[in-house]
Amino acid sequence: MPYCLVRSSPVGHLYLAGDGSVLTGLWLEGQRHFNAPAPSPPEVPCPPAVTAALRWLDLYFSGEDPPVAGLKLAPGGTPFQQLVWKLLCAIPRGCTVTYKALADEAAARMGAAHMAPRAIGGAVGRNPVSIIIPCHRVVGSHGQLTGYAGGLSVKRRLLELEQAQPPCPFSDLPSVGRPG
Repeated sequence: MPYCLVRSSPVGHLYLAGDGSVLTGLWLEGQRHFNAPAPSPPEVPCPPAVTAALRWLDLYFSGEDPPVAGLKLAPGGTPFQQLVWKLLCAIPRGCTVTYKALADEAAARMGAAHMAPRAIGGAVGRNPVSIIIPCHRVVGSHGQLTGYAGGLSVKRRLLELEQAQPPCPFSDLPSVGRPG
């Protein structure tokens, strides 16, 4: 049975959803592609995956860099979207990359000669686990803030919180390694 909790945060109300032992969604109130179930009654116990995400968010908003790897995430999406969301998780706190750099990396991982940044933008925009899967760290070709399902003002606040740097090539990120 889906579980949903509404929580206030420095960027507005967040909706966290879990199903069993996994986190299936984290949406900002009013964001595009908002797909949160109705909030669960208070007497329904909070699943461990949602509790873990709440702890993660507390650390994140206090300025720490909690690892995503310990969370049990299960965002629903196509295989292409799943690949893009996995790549987003490789962008460390405080770093940004361009849609083009992300497209080039996705193409390399898929063995394709080219990938359109617009296709990447579509997958990034449908990310159902905002903030934890850091779609806010993807910027336009000249570092400008473009497209964010939660609104550009929220994207700006998240990047300011992280003290984000100008975009760098995806391959220069410290957490990136291509599978052999």
